[in-house]
Amino acid sequence: MREERLGIEIQSLALDYPVGPLTRGSVKAGLFSLFGARQKAPRVEFVRALKGVSLKVAVGERLGIIGRNGSGKSTLLRAMAGIYEPTSGVVEMRGRVQGMFDIGLGFEPEATGRENILYRGLVMGLSPAEIRAREDEIVEFAAIGDFIDLPVRTYSSGMSVRLAFAISTYLQGDILLLDEMLSAGDASFQAKAAERMRSLVESAKVLVLVSHDMATIQNVCTRVIWLSKGRIVAEGQPADVVAQYLADAGE
Repeated sequence: MREERLGIEIQSLALDYPVGPLTRGSVKAGLFSLFGARQKAPRVEFVRALKGVSLKVAVGERLGIIGRNGSGKSTLLRAMAGIYEPTSGVVEMRGRVQGMFDIGLGFEPEATGRENILYRGLVMGLSPAEIRAREDEIVEFAAIGDFIDLPVRTYSSGMSVRLAFAISTYLQGDILLLDEMLSAGDASFQAKAAERMRSLVESAKVLVLVSHDMATIQNVCTRVIWLSKGRIVAEGQPADVVAQYLADAGE
């Protein structure tokens, strides 16, 4: 895709998700069914997490999303990543999306580290050739030696984190979605991980960052939106929006 066409466009996005007990498929439901008893269907309630959100993010922009817990920040990020389906409205992501939320999610424990590099890249939409071009860098950065050709289930927790971080930061998309700035591994790995994250953020064509760290938001982002109860209540220059948010929070 041509770079000038890359970006994000969201129009009137509303998103509901269910809350409360769901008994379908539970042991309790199975026992009721086994003995022929009728079980009252649970009442499913929905929470509207996002309410009429509209925004555009162009190539070169670094958009920060701030707000209190429960304001809809992470929900919006996951809607951009395609994890949550909109209840109404449109989410258009023009470019290859890289969402970094739980970096270890999706590992195949019986597959080798090298095979997991391939699987993660294919899920992101990279070609086998593109994945092979990055494989050596990933293996070197993870620094797990010959374990790269052993099943992931044999790894220590530290080795799994290092490999997950290396895969997530070297198999890069056009649009980078970050829920807080990531760090990984033990103390000896932290400095290398922090430098890698800085490089990743700088090289992303489009960045969307959710964070509670106002200093990071102001240092990294070119524009900020403030979410409250699922709505955008302020948008603009990072220093201005952060000042409004902190004043409202009484800080």
